This record gives sequence, structure tokens and C-alpha cells, in this order.
Amino acid sequence: MPLTFLAADRDASTAAQPDVPLPHSDQDYWRRPYRLGPWRVGIAAVILLISAYLMISALIIALAGPPAGAGVTVGTAVVTIALALRLLRMGIWVSSRGLRRVGLLGTRTLRWREISRVHTVQQPVKWLGLPRTVQGQGLLVERHHGEPLRMLLTDHSADFLGRPEVFDRAADTIEAWAAEHQ
Repeated sequence: MPLTFLAADRDASTAAQPDVPLPHSDQDYWRRPYRLGPWRVGIAAVILLISAYLMISALIIALAGPPAGAGVTVGTAVVTIALALRLLRMGIWVSSRGLRRVGLLGTRTLRWREISRVHTVQQPVKWLGLPRTVQGQGLLVERHHGEPLRMLLTDHSADFLGRPEVFDRAADTIEAWAAEHQ
């Protein structure tokens, strides 16, 4: 069974073409131009492990105690599962229609015609999204009207920490999408 979501399973005939930013035949489909990083996957795995413990405790509470307590515990487990899934969904997605930034609580989509420039800059960036800043690279989007967006990607985020070559490839891919569709 071909796993089309893996980068290694891309079609070799389209991967050799330099004019296609992402080697996929359907560019109308929203795609993440990079793989998830180990930090993001690890955090989501720990959250899912916590939700498993919550489900087991809900079963114990349901067998031994009041059903209302078990309902609250199951509700908490469902919220933690939704949090882990949303954490895995977070990131930058591109298609021929535009650029989509999926956050923890919201999603923002910009059409390519709204974007004037996408480029990499050297400046202080947040380390793993925490308040601490370090010197690094970030991908900045400038719009035709309005203020620039927050950094799309940084080389110190949960997807790219310790993997600078992956950040460079992702930034180049997004810049190529922007150049092609503007």
C-alpha cells in the first residue's frame, strides 16, 4: 500500500522536475511542505499517554464510584485527545489557493494574491514557542495591505529544532509556492 503522505513515497518522475515546488500532481489539495518534528510528535505522544491514564481512571471511577465523576474524567480525556490531535495538525499548509497557518485555537488562510513577499530573515526567534528568544531564522510573510504576519516558521520551533536543513527545505518550498502562485 503506497503511503502518499510520506516524502520518500513521492513520484520520482515529478520529483525530478525543478519547476514544481512540491512534487504532487494535485496542487489544489492542502499540504504541509515538511514533516512533523520529533518535539511536536513527542509532546503529542505524552498528551495521548496522559489521556490513556485518564480513560483508565474513568473506568475505575465508573466501577467504584459515582458516574458523574467518571463522566468528568472521560470529558477531560476527550479534551486532551482533541488537544493532541490539534497539536499534530498545527503548522503551515500550502495549496494553489493560498497559504494556511493552523494554530492551536484558530486557522488563518491567506490567498496568494494577498501576499506580497515571503522571505527568510535572521532575527531573534522564540525557542519552542516559549517566551525565551534565541538568535535564529524565521520565515516572514509580508502582505500587500496591513501589517506582516507573525513568523510562519522558525528554525527553533517544535518541527525544526536541531534540524536546520529541514527548515531550509521547508522555507525554500514555501517561497517557491509563493513565487509560483503570485
